[in-house]
Amino acid sequence: MTITNGESDARLAVRAARAGAAVVRELYGGRLARYEKSAGDFATEADLAAERAVLDVLREARPADAVTGEESGRTGAAGARRRWLVDPLCGTLNYAVRTMLAGVNVALRVGSEVTAAATADPFGGEVFWTDGERTWIRGDGVEEEAAPSAGSALVDVNLDPPFPNAPAFRAVHLLADPGFTARFRPRVVSSTLAVAWVAAGRRAAYVTDGDLRDSVHFAAGIALCRAAGCTVTGLYGEPVHTGAGGLIAAADAQTHAALLDLVKNQPRARSAHEGSPGGRPGTGNGAGRRRI
Repeated sequence: MTITNGESDARLAVRAARAGAAVVRELYGGRLARYEKSAGDFATEADLAAERAVLDVLREARPADAVTGEESGRTGAAGARRRWLVDPLCGTLNYAVRTMLAGVNVALRVGSEVTAAATADPFGGEVFWTDGERTWIRGDGVEEEAAPSAGSALVDVNLDPPFPNAPAFRAVHLLADPGFTARFRPRVVSSTLAVAWVAAGRRAAYVTDGDLRDSVHFAAGIALCRAAGCTVTGLYGEPVHTGAGGLIAAADAQTHAALLDLVKNQPRARSAHEGSPGGRPGTGNGAGRRRI
């Protein structure tokens, strides 16, 4: 664990995420200017202000580190060993229509591994964080270790584009599969806050398509789930962060195996990925740019 000036990277991630969450909470419900991006995607004043708050904390504490921000892009040396990944308001579409489902994601990648991360819930008052070894939930002055559980049978499925694995995999087809509805109950939160909920035992799993390499949206949630002991891979069992393979983050190996089978049973998936390397993972952990 890296400690600089008396503060670990994990505690810094928590502090930075909370700073962003305070801004998101403060600006909620007001008239916010929108800044169009592409394909119907946009940012609000809250996105930009929250990112500034997060970056101010990080740059003051770790001025030599590189940063990739959802709104400001990449700063620092291109090949920096230490890079912070910042998503200042994950759930902008929810937030813009006054729906309190959003998160602030802060993660530190050192080399090829995310070693510290935090996801703050601006409205629930909680922060989910990890030092890369264990995952904790802080709220109401109490801190407890995360305990994943598949008991709810609730599975969040991200329906937002892009869909790099289509037509082999389409999330909407997963929801229509009788095998899915026989075992699980779908949810669509439209924020990666739901990935933190898998680590916390509030969701059985989370499924999304997309390219997760250095993803400001998903890096924190994946780190939380891994450290909590969840089973985490790409859509076809491959390691995450290695390409446009999407994500299955499940509370346990059994839930993961069931979802992996459902994904592989999509008609085009069977032909496109039959015999692909990796196969079904065992019980161990594995490990787009679109606003959700």
